[in-house]
This record gives sequence, structure tokens and C-alpha cells, in this order.
Amino acid sequence: MFATSIAGSLPKPEWLAETQKLWPQWKAEGDALRQAKADATLLWIKAQEDAGLDIIGDGEQARQHFVHGFLEQVEGIDFDNKVKMGIRNNRYDAMVPQVVSALKLKGRVHAMEAQLLRAHTKKKIKFTLPGPMTIVDTVADRFYGEGSEGRIKMAMAFAELLNQEALALQADGVDIIQFDEPAFNVYMEEAADWGVKALERAAQGLTCTTAVHICYGYGIQANVDWKNTLGHEWRQYEKIFPALAKSSIDQVSLECFHSHVPMDLIALLEGKDVMVGVIDVASDTIETPEEVADTIGKALKFVNKDRLFPCTNCGLAPMSREVALKKLEALAKGAALARERV
Repeated sequence: MFATSIAGSLPKPEWLAETQKLWPQWKAEGDALRQAKADATLLWIKAQEDAGLDIIGDGEQARQHFVHGFLEQVEGIDFDNKVKMGIRNNRYDAMVPQVVSALKLKGRVHAMEAQLLRAHTKKKIKFTLPGPMTIVDTVADRFYGEGSEGRIKMAMAFAELLNQEALALQADGVDIIQFDEPAFNVYMEEAADWGVKALERAAQGLTCTTAVHICYGYGIQANVDWKNTLGHEWRQYEKIFPALAKSSIDQVSLECFHSHVPMDLIALLEGKDVMVGVIDVASDTIETPEEVADTIGKALKFVNKDRLFPCTNCGLAPMSREVALKKLEALAKGAALARERV
């Protein structure tokens, strides 16, 4: 009951990459970089276990960015000629690669991290992949065509590649495969129309637990500013949860702590496991176990205790390592307190 996990990313050590950045530059290359990525992954596996988390992730230590880490292993994408593009409906600009031809995987994408993860913990493991719609919103297209028709074609092409890697991750022993879709909270109508279908294509044939993470973004200033424009109630989930409730996806996440998301929206996910965000990623203030347990208690009014999975609101990548470690401990201690209260 109340099995805890991180949403996905954790801060990279300063000997691996620039710290507290969303797109950090690596501090090594070649074999040295591969070893450093493996070392950082092992460090965070141990740290999560020491903190008391129940489901362990790789912390996305081998990826520069949660989307582009996957794209680096895809043929048909030009990383040498990046262009500036507004992403998440022009919330902020980023330098993104371009899709220039038909898409195809070069080979395995995350074998190293998944196999390390499986070999070094006896606990359940979760692995994250970017969702098709969010990938489409984080690349420039010079191949599939303009308008929604081109976006849908490109999303389905990415979904097919994600599915290939997801099936391989399942074979590696991954228990939960989570697709990250922050774009669902931006393009709600499209998400309900074709985004969920693309997500289901990415998860096709999986027998392990499948999940989708939908949030309001990392704790970077552009996201904080955007959230300040959303009013006193954030009801974006209301438009996409009904489609997800009918989908084949097993688990759905939502932000809860320090957000303006009405808790009663959880009721729209009847029949699904719910990952409840109980840790704020936009503040360095460490949650108390009581605050975490209180958030879990509020969510229990709308979801059965056996279907509630406490997690972080989003990834912790831009945070300091010290703050992230303390937040992991708060997550575990708060869930333990919530178990005592039930």
C-alpha cells in the first residue's frame, strides 16, 4: 500500500554534467562518459533505496534531457542543425533537433541503464520514456508535413519506435514502464482526440504495468510563470482524464501538493491506479512527513488505498542533489506515516 517512487529524473552529479540545468552539458566523452553515466545511475539506485522508496528508477542519469535522450538513438533526426523553437505552446524556447526523414531506431536506447537497474536492486523498477505527443512538441518537423495531420503521422511513427524499446525494456525485467506526457496538459483537445491513441500504440503488447505521467512541468521559471496564469483552479486534467480512464494504460499521475488541481478530478480515473504528486519540484523547501501524509489522506477521498501510489509532482533534475535527497526521504517517511493513519 502507498508504494512510493520518483516521477523520473534526479539531479546529475557535478562530475557527470552541469548541475541544476534542464539541458546540461556533459563533462566527459566516449568511454569515460559511458562509465560516468553508469556510476551516476548506481549512485542514485542506492540513494533511492537508502531513502526508503519502494519502486526504484534510473534517475535518467544517462540522458541529457528526458525527450532528447531517446531521440539520440533515432535515425531520421538531425542533431547537427538544431533550430530554436517554442515548445509547450510557446511557453519557452529551446534548441531542438529536426526530423528530416523517415524514423527508425538505430538499436537499443536504454539497455545499459535498465539492465544496471535490474541487476542492482531487488525492488520493483520503473523506467520512463517520453510520450509520443510530447516528443512531437519537442522537435522541429521537416518531413511529416504541417498541421494536425502531420503531427499525428509523426506521433504515430514515434509511438512505434517507443513500443519497440518498451518491449525490450520489459524483456530486461522492468516492472513499470511510464510514458511522460506533459504536453497533454497543454493541448488538451488534441490529447483526448489522438494523443491517448498514440500513447496506447506506444504501450501495445506490454504485459508489465503501464503508466502515464502528466504534470505542469519542472520547477524552472518559465513553468512557474505559466502556472501563475492558470487561475485559482487548474482543471486541465478534466479534459483528458475521461479518455485515459477508457484507455489501456494502468496508472495515471497528477500533481497535487502545492498545485491548484482540484482533488476531486481523481474520481474521473475510476478503475485506474493513481500516482499522486505529494512532493513539490518547484520549491527547495523540504516537505514534512505530515504534509506528505496529509496530501495522501486528501486523495484517499477519491481513490481506493490500494490504487494510490505517492510520487513526486515531476522530475527533480534541475534541483540540487542535497535538496533532492531530502525530498526523497520526505516522500518515504510521509508514505509510512500515511500507512499508520489508515
